[in-house]
Amino acid sequence: MSQESHTGPPTIEPTNIRSIMMLDVAREMMLAQDWRQRAVTVSMRDLAEPASREVSFFGQNGLRGLVDVGAGRLDIATLNPMVMLTMATLGTGPFTAPLDLATIAVLPHYDQLAFAVSNRLGFAGLGDIAAARYPLRVSVRGSVDELTSMSVDVVLGAYGFSLADIISWGGKVVYDQPMPDHPTRLGRLRDGELDAIFEEGTIIWADKVKAAGATFLPIDDEHLDVLQNLGFRRGVLDAATYPSLGTDVQTLDYSGWPIFCRSNESDDLVRQFCRGLDQAKDRIVWHIGPAHQPPLPLAEMVQESPATPFDVALHPAAATYWREQGYLA
Repeated sequence: MSQESHTGPPTIEPTNIRSIMMLDVAREMMLAQDWRQRAVTVSMRDLAEPASREVSFFGQNGLRGLVDVGAGRLDIATLNPMVMLTMATLGTGPFTAPLDLATIAVLPHYDQLAFAVSNRLGFAGLGDIAAARYPLRVSVRGSVDELTSMSVDVVLGAYGFSLADIISWGGKVVYDQPMPDHPTRLGRLRDGELDAIFEEGTIIWADKVKAAGATFLPIDDEHLDVLQNLGFRRGVLDAATYPSLGTDVQTLDYSGWPIFCRSNESDDLVRQFCRGLDQAKDRIVWHIGPAHQPPLPLAEMVQESPATPFDVALHPAAATYWREQGYLA
């Protein structure tokens, strides 16, 4: 694999030693379990020209990254999942107008968005809930991951109702931060304190839903077509992976953690960012688990795969860099 040439080996200079120190300390603080301030923005400017425009990166999942990158208040951000970036570029779902965005790379993450409802209610699909105007007690992801509840509302909207409607019918929407297999969520569904969990992260809870007395409601073909037009991909919870399901369940793909920028972002900035990913690939953390991880799988991160959907095109400078370095054919 070829390597991009530079003027010389990396050096620590007086102009960057303090900034690098702060970045390294911030990383260690982020790894501490008792440190709560984890929404990070990195801002950089030219020391020789204090009035020059800052370059800023945003590393937290949320609507702000999409809106502020689109508006030029941020330069590069990341989020979960790809479908939210897709909806932003289409101007669908929670977006009233298209945002002019491009992909730099996609962290691999294979996932589905799923809708588990207690068997005792007898519902066969989301449309049944809407028809009954049922006062569901439902758990969705908490405010730290606001895009999950937004995605859920897009899906419910295709069926003619919303989380707000559930509340108006006398139901309750609980915004829980723990993962769905946590006792405060799946345990409460099993014990009858909740009626439903609408959530992603299916790899950790899909095979536990049956034991909790619940079933995943399938997304029917008619509504899958509607949701595909909004930017979703069809997904499946397959019985081969989750034997307790007994049969495949049609749902919605929720894969990919895109890194993105504006479509007209500076070629130089995008190229420098790609080079930074490339040079730091052995020390960048990129999936849930131990702090010491395998290198970034850059060859996977820059082209289509089940874990890295590419529904928003690569920025041209990113595509050029990845191709030059041999990661992209």
